[in-house]
Amino acid sequence: MDAESAEQNIAHYLPEVAAALPGKCAVLCPVARDAAGRVAYTHLTFARLNELCDRYAHGLGAIDIERGSRVLVMVRPSLDFFALTFALFKLGAVPVLIDPGMGWPSFLRCVAQVRPRGFIGIPAAHILRLVCRRSFRSVRVLVTLGRRLFWGGCSVTELPGGEGAFPVTPVAPGETAAVLFTTGSTGPAKGVVYTHRMFCTQTEILRREYGITPKDVDLPCFPLFALFSTALGATAVIPEMDPSRPAFVNPARIVEAVRENGVTYSFGSPTLWDRVSAYCVERDVALPTLRRVLMAGAPVPGRVHERLLGQVLPAGAETYTPYGATEALPVANFTGSEMLASTWAETRRGAGMCVGRPLREVELRIIRITDDELGAWDDGLVLPAGEIGEIVVRGGMVSRDYDHLADATRLAKIRDGEGFWHRMGDVGYLDRLGRVWFCGRKGHRVETKRGTLFTVPCEAVFNEHIRVYRSALVGIGTDQQRQTPVLVVEPEAGAFPWGASARQAFVDELLALGAESELTRAIRHVLFRRRFPVDIRHNAKIRREVLARWAATRLAKTGAGEPLTV
Repeated sequence: MDAESAEQNIAHYLPEVAAALPGKCAVLCPVARDAAGRVAYTHLTFARLNELCDRYAHGLGAIDIERGSRVLVMVRPSLDFFALTFALFKLGAVPVLIDPGMGWPSFLRCVAQVRPRGFIGIPAAHILRLVCRRSFRSVRVLVTLGRRLFWGGCSVTELPGGEGAFPVTPVAPGETAAVLFTTGSTGPAKGVVYTHRMFCTQTEILRREYGITPKDVDLPCFPLFALFSTALGATAVIPEMDPSRPAFVNPARIVEAVRENGVTYSFGSPTLWDRVSAYCVERDVALPTLRRVLMAGAPVPGRVHERLLGQVLPAGAETYTPYGATEALPVANFTGSEMLASTWAETRRGAGMCVGRPLREVELRIIRITDDELGAWDDGLVLPAGEIGEIVVRGGMVSRDYDHLADATRLAKIRDGEGFWHRMGDVGYLDRLGRVWFCGRKGHRVETKRGTLFTVPCEAVFNEHIRVYRSALVGIGTDQQRQTPVLVVEPEAGAFPWGASARQAFVDELLALGAESELTRAIRHVLFRRRFPVDIRHNAKIRREVLARWAATRLAKTGAGEPLTV
């Protein structure tokens, strides 16, 4: 292959950065705290990271991990996570990354589906493999990060040695680079096939859109984002947190990491930054080095942007809400300052959530809503500006298929000549300025005899109540065209209505609020829940299908004739 094809391997970024900035810190990882509570870090420079990566690539290659080999990686965020992942990329092997937070039954189903040949994991992961052998039956090569006991294979310290730099394996741009799994928040988790072209396109978009340079320091509160920081020459500071539970992060640990390491940008869940920004405001804490905060995974409430931009970040800093999905990221970009200045008031009135303009690498259309497979593209599917429909995209950062899921691929893709469009599974519209407005998931829309209700616009109306933390619209009933809309409310902390009279008073206030808008006038049933079930990756996407089943049992018990106050 020619040099251009070789450079499509996402791994080419690391040796280039290591050659240009050998002594610069690539990764810092917290390892302990002293008696005074001060955190101690271990680190790797880019030169040492690249050397470790080369050693692992030589060793993995020697034990029969080769180009195209699928390798399940069950390693916590650490120095070795970076070195092992880039080593697999250098080999042309295919790292498989599955979030165990989705629950073990779903996780094991994903493992069986993806059929890995290799397995790199911590000791606890190897014990899981032994207990659940059936799901791991395709595994032939075992590597342990940490102490290897009785399960065979070798530890990373026992990998056969190799001298010198490991050459980056040339690959075709469309060759599989990794398999990343969706959260499964709106159905079974699916393996998304990432190509080297996708990764390289995403890296260059992140460099341009967010101005990431080697002068930057990243606090990646979503671990995979750190790999892009390494590719771009930025230092990554691994946060002290459980990455599968961002909603329960200790804000003090995030603040400490930012202030002690001069962090300049961070990517994390809206729920995480809601907690951190509230903590900072309550304690009058500023983060003077933090210039960019990226939040994705769910709509970001205006209050989070207001706190960060108004009270926490320095003048000239910005917040961002990149829009996309595991299958296509990023698709659009929007700043918190523009949102607060021009769209947040409309969002609060039920216009949907503006997520900005499509990136220049992206073609985006709004098509008529259907749950059916669309075999081939037809321009007649496209809706005019202002009309809510299904969001579809195409571009270099868009995945072509799901792994070993032909039916799901056919449902999610629309052929268009030699290319294809990806159906995002979201509904929304384009405004006269070409901005995208998100109105919720297509599968969450509620079809009633009076028309279709979309979650994000309707919920915004009720979220204006001072005691509502968030709300979720769900549809009840087996007839998908004549569902009963039910609003489920998670009150603010300390505002849950205990007792029948308190619940009824709260319901009356909410129904009066809903009656003021044409969007929500038909919603006459209200339930309260102390905490919503949410997705495992961001702890922010509301699992409305779970709430719908729960609400259906309440509706059956109380009847549909009167507003519910359960």
